Amino acid sequence: MFQKLLLIVLLVIPIAVILQQNGLSNSFYANAAEETNAETNADVVEGEEEANVEDSEVLKTGEEEEEEDTETVLLKPSPDINSYFLFTKPSQTSLELPAGKEVHFLVGFANRGTKDYVVDSMDASFRYAQDFSFHLQNFTAIAYNRLVKPKQEVTLAYQFFVNEAFSTRPYGFTVNLFYRDAEGKQYLNAVFNETVNIVELDEGLDGETFFLYVFLAAVVVLIIVGAQQFFVSFGKKHILSSSKPKTEMGTANHDDVDYDWLPQETLNSLNKSPKVRQSPRQRRVKRGTGSADD
Repeated sequence: MFQKLLLIVLLVIPIAVILQQNGLSNSFYANAAEETNAETNADVVEGEEEANVEDSEVLKTGEEEEEEDTETVLLKPSPDINSYFLFTKPSQTSLELPAGKEVHFLVGFANRGTKDYVVDSMDASFRYAQDFSFHLQNFTAIAYNRLVKPKQEVTLAYQFFVNEAFSTRPYGFTVNLFYRDAEGKQYLNAVFNETVNIVELDEGLDGETFFLYVFLAAVVVLIIVGAQQFFVSFGKKHILSSSKPKTEMGTANHDDVDYDWLPQETLNSLNKSPKVRQSPRQRRVKRGTGSADD
């Protein structure tokens, strides 16, 4: 009885929790959608305010910084160099980067010219998707100082961490490779300059899936217990039927017995006291006595 009550509880509780969670999840998704829209509008306004602040700060910079920015903008790629870009973590082609995770990529540098080149450094940054000139986050520039001779290739590795504060929306992602030739002339290759999406990975086990597994486990346990009870009851019936003793009832109707062979005196005594049965020895004695009197 206790096992049956336990199985009923295991079946009823997951169903009730799943139904309740579905109702809560619908309301949660509706609230989440409203909060997401509000957050998106706030992010857009904040981005515009930050853009205005940065523009005002750029106007206040000195003449030296303006000259350096002008030189950086004027840098162009060399026609002798071919570059290649590949994400290795996560290894995907949908241009989705997970928030709160590390991102790894490789850059190939191939020298197709006739003179030496030196790879100086490489950096990466997140930009505003609507305006790539607006920087959201700059990552550390890595210095390589790799000499690449004619007809040679090198592979450069880079990794960075995507901050969890980034909301799930498109961002501009730019990777710049700085190098120079044997004469000291500077070049710049934008090996990657596209829009990527920041996404949140759902790695945990949600409550609905958990209670679904609990429900399936309860069904399996119920089937096992039911099968066990069936086999136990069937075995008991089989044992009782096989161990029951067999008795012979004999002839129930005594009227069919032939008493003609008995003497008349014995028949008379039997009729007078039918419940008293005499042994064959007593019958012989009485029969012998009757024959002596005669």
